[in-house]
Amino acid sequence: MPDTTDATDSPTVAATATATDSPTDSPTATATDIAIDLSRSPTLWDLIARRAAMTPDAPVLIEAAEDPAHDRRLTFGELRTRSEEVAAGLYDMGVRPGTVVAWQLPTRIETVLLSIALARIGAVQTPVIPFYRDREVGFALRESKAEFFASPGTWRGFDHTAMAERLGARGVFEAYDSLPAGDPAVLPAPPSEGTSVRWIYWTSGTTSDPKGVLHTDRSLIAGGSCLAHALHLTPADVGSMAFPFAHIAGPDYTVMLLLYGFPAVLFEKFAMPDALDGYRRHGVTVAGGSTAFYSMFLTEQRKAPSTPLIPSLRLLAGGGAPKPPEIYHAVVRELGCQLTHGYGMTEVPMITMGAPDDTPENLATTEGRPPAGMSIRITTAAGTPLPAGTDGEVRLCGEAVCQGYLDAAQNTDVFDADGYLITGDLGHLTPDGYLVLTGRSKDVIIRKGENISAKEIEDLLHELPAIADVAVIGLPDPERGERVCAVVEQPAGATPLTLPELTAHLRAQGLSTHKLPEQLELVEALPRNDALRKVLKYKLRERYAK
Repeated sequence: MPDTTDATDSPTVAATATATDSPTDSPTATATDIAIDLSRSPTLWDLIARRAAMTPDAPVLIEAAEDPAHDRRLTFGELRTRSEEVAAGLYDMGVRPGTVVAWQLPTRIETVLLSIALARIGAVQTPVIPFYRDREVGFALRESKAEFFASPGTWRGFDHTAMAERLGARGVFEAYDSLPAGDPAVLPAPPSEGTSVRWIYWTSGTTSDPKGVLHTDRSLIAGGSCLAHALHLTPADVGSMAFPFAHIAGPDYTVMLLLYGFPAVLFEKFAMPDALDGYRRHGVTVAGGSTAFYSMFLTEQRKAPSTPLIPSLRLLAGGGAPKPPEIYHAVVRELGCQLTHGYGMTEVPMITMGAPDDTPENLATTEGRPPAGMSIRITTAAGTPLPAGTDGEVRLCGEAVCQGYLDAAQNTDVFDADGYLITGDLGHLTPDGYLVLTGRSKDVIIRKGENISAKEIEDLLHELPAIADVAVIGLPDPERGERVCAVVEQPAGATPLTLPELTAHLRAQGLSTHKLPEQLELVEALPRNDALRKVLKYKLRERYAK
């Protein structure tokens, strides 16, 4: 087995198709699929225009409201027309090609329109997850030097516009249920190539501050097209977006809709069991998100085991968090549908993905195979290639890989001498090319598909007098993928710290709710090595993983 897996026996839209109106060479291709050739540097707007011309009256976005009478729909033709009108409105406001625009919006039709409008202009957009607060939003605005900031106003009880003003954001405008509009005649020509950096996504990584990940239209199209092919989607499918559209999965999913011409149901607020009605009445065939979503569907199914939870559902698909094998088997057994799980990150939105026709063993125990155009190399820490079945560092090279980080200093040692991205994840390749992840060298906790920096939380907790030292770790959790646990060493004679006291301090520091520890353990002394007295977190994980 060579040290590199290229999966050239698995054709994908992204790697092998040509930029004509002919079908892709996907085994499920139809006359309504879009074929692309990444060597010609397509843009997101290219896909929008071509899909609108091919199937203008087909639905693309279906917004599921709590009251079915308030559901909304948008066709591919309307998507193009309205996004150009929004682009003209933004242009009238002063947005130009290359202008940096930050937006923090929930999963709604308006959000998709705004994002596509910015792509039409050729602006640089930096999406921010809606539940981020002052610390993360302020950092993103400062680092990106955003000239405009789109806010949802007061959303779910929090005033985002007031936060933006408090942070000194420039060009603040609300874009929840209304968007700027104008005459498209004022617009310049669409971007002519997809290789310029026009997207900045944020990931916590291993440091206290987030990292701005630089993407191009080309890299996002590569990720989305590979994902679409792996899932064997067709125009007859109905997808769903129950995750924040501001996540890197947003453009991934959008590209899938454009390539295969099927719609997705948008959920601004995802909560069980309330969301089930939206899945059922719109006939969703493909759902998912992450391990947490799988668990929620299973919980609801178990309330009425003999009645299919979502009769139309044929596939759960997702990634972003560890998937225990038992979750796969439970989904197939109890929900009566297939489950495919994959591996991706903000830096590379599509790395591997299970396919519906993979074996149950591979679907349960691996992250799937890489598509054509994505090369995975397993190496030692020094970069020496390792054989199949041997754990090592996971390194990547391919069209979907980002262009590095916004802060040039963070690019040090990110790519090796052969141009492979060093992920910091650990794993091995099976003899037939499937990837098995076994750990992470990065100190990152993945809760419900979102990266959480342990160091950021530790730095804030060190401000508490009741804490002498602290280690924040991720522990396996069947619903969240991982839960956040703070292991605290207190000064002698200190009153025992409680979890409410700890989280109150973090809230006061502006930490986002999804990063708050859910478990607190008090110890007399943290385990350390004998050389540099470094805390041995693996021993804590072994002790508290239950």
